Amino acid sequence: MDVVESLPALFHRALSNLSKASNLSTIQDETQELINLAHKDCRNTRARVADLALFSPNETLDDISTQDLVYLFVPYVLAEIESRARATERDDRLARLREAEQEFSIFVSDMELYEIVSNSERELHGKNASVITDPARRREMKIKQYKAEKEIRTRIEAVTERHRISVPLPDATPTDFDLIAALLPSIPVPGSSTFGTEQEQDNEDEDEERRATTLLLLRLTYAQAQAQLASIAQELELLRSAPPEAPSGASDRAPSSSEAERALWTLDALGAGVSRRGGPLLDSGGKPLQPFTILPSGAEGDRARLREQVFQADYRLPTMSIDEYLEIEQQRGNIITGEGKPTPHSAKPTSSEQLTMDAEQDGTIFGDAKSEEKRRKDEEWARFTDANPRGAGNTMNRG
Repeated sequence: MDVVESLPALFHRALSNLSKASNLSTIQDETQELINLAHKDCRNTRARVADLALFSPNETLDDISTQDLVYLFVPYVLAEIESRARATERDDRLARLREAEQEFSIFVSDMELYEIVSNSERELHGKNASVITDPARRREMKIKQYKAEKEIRTRIEAVTERHRISVPLPDATPTDFDLIAALLPSIPVPGSSTFGTEQEQDNEDEDEERRATTLLLLRLTYAQAQAQLASIAQELELLRSAPPEAPSGASDRAPSSSEAERALWTLDALGAGVSRRGGPLLDSGGKPLQPFTILPSGAEGDRARLREQVFQADYRLPTMSIDEYLEIEQQRGNIITGEGKPTPHSAKPTSSEQLTMDAEQDGTIFGDAKSEEKRRKDEEWARFTDANPRGAGNTMNRG
């Protein structure tokens, strides 16, 4: 008789495989194998949750037990699996994106139905920043969304560290899927420690801590789901507007049609009778007949001026005559006029300067008198400075 695997173990295995795949390249076969296993387990988890009727639209958030609250992540995890699955063909990628969009929409609807997110969070994360035409407003919106998401993530890290919530990931950075797995009811996982111990089932404090952490993580994934929906909408629009792929049976005709399209718009493929110079630029259908360059207005005058400057001397030629140079220098005041008369700068010497010059006339009675007068004046100034030292009359800065 086969043993039925428990619901926490089934969801935990899906989250573990998805966490490993998120750290690997999407195009690798090993990654896709993990994605397929996670997809199968997550589908089985959803079926088990539906069979057990864990959630009902008639219930409120308080009616959902803490152990069942973690299974609200199932649509979000399924959407992440669908978006990470490898799709080489456009139709396959479109189908994957539609499935992911549907699952993200279900998850967002559940968060709003049970009022897990506030009205302010709905308004903030429900806006698509890509549809805002003003770059400043779009940047401000993205900054607000990033700050709100970072605040919730910081609170989750604080709660997990304060209550010693261990994530079963030994050698890599924990992902959101590891955090979800840590919130599952205790299951025997070798080498890992989940949210608590077996005794937490009877501990109301531990149950409240797990519930608070689950609600914070649900709010965080709600913001991420809204961002993923906006990204998926853009990718779907690009894929729908892309030209259709050529059918497999038309592979032999594809080169000829491609060459015909290339020859239609390539100038090198024009007939030999079409003149490259001097002929018309466009034909009656608007197709270019020869290469040409669109120049701005007044460009012909610039081209003629540059053409004249090509053949000139290899040294700088004078730009003005000597008379023009002297006139400019005279306007600047660099030329002395007036037959050498004293300029205003030659002022009359002061009395002290005149006395010093007269005293230097040695050998004359006038010079001796002026020398004696200068000596008496210097002696009187020395006595005055001795009687009145510098700063003696300053009574303002004595404190």
